[in-house]
Amino acid sequence: MTLDDYNAFCASLSATTHVVQWGGAHVWKVGGKVFAIAGWSDGDALAVTFKTSEMAFDILREQPGCRPAPYLASRGMKWIQRQTDESMDDAALKDYLRESRRRVVLGLTKKIRRELGLDNA
Repeated sequence: MTLDDYNAFCASLSATTHVVQWGGAHVWKVGGKVFAIAGWSDGDALAVTFKTSEMAFDILREQPGCRPAPYLASRGMKWIQRQTDESMDDAALKDYLRESRRRVVLGLTKKIRRELGLDNA
């Protein structure tokens, strides 16, 4: 997945906003809360970081090309960083990004969800 592909996909999800921050990372938010980050790569491939369930975190952290997200996971948060597509293709990454957004939406207040038109989440 290229950076343009990543940004286009995240932009296609409703009620999302984009900002470049934290040293050039492309950060996507819903209701002001982060659900996806692209950047912070140690290699040539685009590194994409996203929120997961506890079970997905435990599985993905052991998969080639994935790791607990730097900084976030070390603080007890269940975030994974896909560094390569070795064990997660772009279609699966999109599914995880959708789920990350859904998880963040569920953590928003009812008022914010209603304001964003996400009250059926």
